[in-house]
Amino acid sequence: MKALLTGGAGYIGSHTAVAMLEAGHEVAVIDNYYNSSAEAIRRVEKITGKNINMYEADVADKDKLRDILKTEMPDCIIHFAGLKAVGESVEKPVEYYRNNIDTTLALLEVMKELGLTNIVFSSSATVYGEDNVPPFTEDMPKGRCTNPYGWTKWMQEQILTDAQLASASAAAASGTDGDGAAELSVVLLRYFNPVGAHESGMIGEDPKGIPNNLMPYISQLAVGRRDHLTVFGDDYDTPDGTCRRDYIHVMDLAEGHVKAAEYCAAHKGTEVINLGTGEPYSVLDMVKAFGEACGSPVRYEIGPRRAGDVQDSWADADKAKRLLGWEASRGIREICRDAWKWQSGNPEGYGE
Repeated sequence: MKALLTGGAGYIGSHTAVAMLEAGHEVAVIDNYYNSSAEAIRRVEKITGKNINMYEADVADKDKLRDILKTEMPDCIIHFAGLKAVGESVEKPVEYYRNNIDTTLALLEVMKELGLTNIVFSSSATVYGEDNVPPFTEDMPKGRCTNPYGWTKWMQEQILTDAQLASASAAAASGTDGDGAAELSVVLLRYFNPVGAHESGMIGEDPKGIPNNLMPYISQLAVGRRDHLTVFGDDYDTPDGTCRRDYIHVMDLAEGHVKAAEYCAAHKGTEVINLGTGEPYSVLDMVKAFGEACGSPVRYEIGPRRAGDVQDSWADADKAKRLLGWEASRGIREICRDAWKWQSGNPEGYGE
């Protein structure tokens, strides 16, 4: 299989590139390096000993996108490109709506032009919103999102679902009029909190500016780039008062994308699949575990709750096991060990 990864130089995309190559697939990547690094792809090639066709472009640029897709004609597109920080989305909602939705619309339009039919979408557990109670199952209705980032994923899921339904109708009609319409295959991967790094320590999470997510912030604190951690709220209805999340090792997540791409290429319709561990950990659980991994307690203080955060979020991952034959195999120790190996070996990230 030839897979094209939009946003493939980013954190999850680069690790998925490793997993795809190691599974024997070909990989091409489109990225504009807004919050990523070309060095990540160079290191993926070193890890795997395989080459990647790399294109610097904005996925929302239809002319460039069309040229790239014409050149590659991938069997499956894995769509990562988008802004992803919950807190930042509250501060910059218009930027998030414009960027995330435009990339998906452009991609679907060009795919239709070229007859490309298979797409795996990088969605999020945030679409479950505040109205559902964890563990979240795929048959739950999408909820009321608490932040613009979540709403962009909610809307992109709807766009992809509607496009698939329209393609199925067109394909059915083409049986009589012979216009050759092709039906889309869409897999919506709702994943939870990706953390950790490749076990080699060569690639990992390297956000530009001050990290918006817990693990890269803790990692940078441990190497002296940050002074202390602010835990946003300790008055939630949880055992230690802090939010709980389903933290999944990024390589488990990457391997889930391989299985999803293989499934997508062999099926039609729209499938929603959670990728998570099914086990929640609190913010302070992660703080303690990372301190043990790096050999020094993590300095933190308690601050007020952060806009857009929900108290609890974790997956029911049974469908992924049943449908894809996938389940997470790495736990909190491996997560913190690999994150520390990456950050301690690359204190300034990729250095770009």
